[in-house]
Amino acid sequence: MLKSLKGHFLIASRKLNDLNFYRSVVLIVEHNEKGATGLIVNRPSSLSITNALSKYFDLPKLEDMVFTGGPVEPSGMFVLHNATDLEQTEEPIVPDLYMGSSPEVFEKVVWRISEGDPDLDFRIFFGCAGWAPLQLESEIYRMDWLYTEAKTEDVFAIDSYELWDVLLERVMAEKRFLPQQSVHPEWN
Repeated sequence: MLKSLKGHFLIASRKLNDLNFYRSVVLIVEHNEKGATGLIVNRPSSLSITNALSKYFDLPKLEDMVFTGGPVEPSGMFVLHNATDLEQTEEPIVPDLYMGSSPEVFEKVVWRISEGDPDLDFRIFFGCAGWAPLQLESEIYRMDWLYTEAKTEDVFAIDSYELWDVLLERVMAEKRFLPQQSVHPEWN
């Protein structure tokens, strides 16, 4: 088994033909001997958070969209957030990034959203991605996925429609065999 990829991005390779993951970036939130779980972080849906949560919460009109986190548990809701004070017992996925550890935390994050907390970064997802034991490792060895360490700012600061391109370029630079610019012109 690979070392745990928790806190890494999976970047779908160009050869990955599964429509669920075409040009996707998945943040791995859990990876151990029981398998792996992640959230597709670059798939905004056409449903606003306000509309998606209107049955449960009275929210002001928000422009933010719910993201499609993956094909597993499509009606399940998940939240990524940076509210460290709400996650007293949980380890972050990466520094200052948590997946809501309980329905209570989810609700508290939503209330902060409704109050317009300027320090709160968040994304809400329907569904997640999941892999059985050793399935993800097999897909990585088959070259379906590339991976790189995740950064909190990548989730929130990079336009989700550009994230796959940005991270693919990053991982290709990390995996380069030769330096990009060489003192030997014949190597360029």
